[in-house]
Amino acid sequence: MKKITFTAAALALLATGLSLPAFSAAAADKVIYGDDNRLDIYQVSDPEMLKLADSTVGLFQGYDVTLEGDKANLDTTSYSQSYGLCKEEPFYEQVTGAFCSGSLVAPDIIMTAGHCVKTEDSCKGTKFVFGFAVKTAGVMPLTVPADDVYGCSQLIGREQVGTGADWALVRLDRKVTNHEPLKYNTKDTLKNGDELVVIGHPAGLPTKVAGGATVRDASPNGYIVANLDTYGGNSGSAVFNAKTGVIEGILVRGENDYVYKNGCRVSNVCASDGCRGEDVTKLSSITSPFSKAAAGVQAENTRVAKASPAFELLKLAAPEAN
Repeated sequence: MKKITFTAAALALLATGLSLPAFSAAAADKVIYGDDNRLDIYQVSDPEMLKLADSTVGLFQGYDVTLEGDKANLDTTSYSQSYGLCKEEPFYEQVTGAFCSGSLVAPDIIMTAGHCVKTEDSCKGTKFVFGFAVKTAGVMPLTVPADDVYGCSQLIGREQVGTGADWALVRLDRKVTNHEPLKYNTKDTLKNGDELVVIGHPAGLPTKVAGGATVRDASPNGYIVANLDTYGGNSGSAVFNAKTGVIEGILVRGENDYVYKNGCRVSNVCASDGCRGEDVTKLSSITSPFSKAAAGVQAENTRVAKASPAFELLKLAAPEAN
């Protein structure tokens, strides 16, 4: 596995509050490209990377989260049994529970994939959980603090257009005070070869940080194609610029996750430049249904590039963000 670090220059840029290129998303199936770069939280030593991971969430069905005093019990299942895995498969002994991933982009707003929350009712039936992660080797996160579980107050908007845009913005039932909103970039400037990191819940597993990826094709309308190590469950994951730590997109679609081997399943492994690649929604493609709401909003000299209408609305809803 490759070690994930920020360069000194990148950290200096982060300290200035500047954000860079655009962003994308991935959906249902995903895969491993080249080496498997997925790391558990306890394996990540970079404090900046840990800070980013701390502001990501797993989406759980509401009935799988039970509050009990100051803790929340998470209803999880065996990863190996749920997927019929071969014993050689990484994370074989872990548990799975999340059905999608997301990121905190304002004090009370989560960004995820549109196919993760399709209706107001499905949003209201979802719990957004911080801290579903393996922080000590071998210790599964079967509970989290109750304060790290949030409900959906409003589905602000969503879009799911075939092979194009796939996004949703969700207002939580209260502001988040113990996790910092992430910086994002809405300017469509990613180039082929730019380095990426994805943080989310592959196959519903506890948080995984996966670097060692690059943009393979930045030309499609509304999304980019990258060689990210992602799976179903990563849908809605924030995709970060590896050099700046700024969100560049949302993971939404990809290659088939697994293949059969002697009666059990293992991860589908492709060359770094092989298979179809993983699709990441560009933030610049997030527009309707906010065009009217954003009409007349003046451009601001903020750390975020000129935003699409949805993000102009986000700046009005949470002006302290970004």
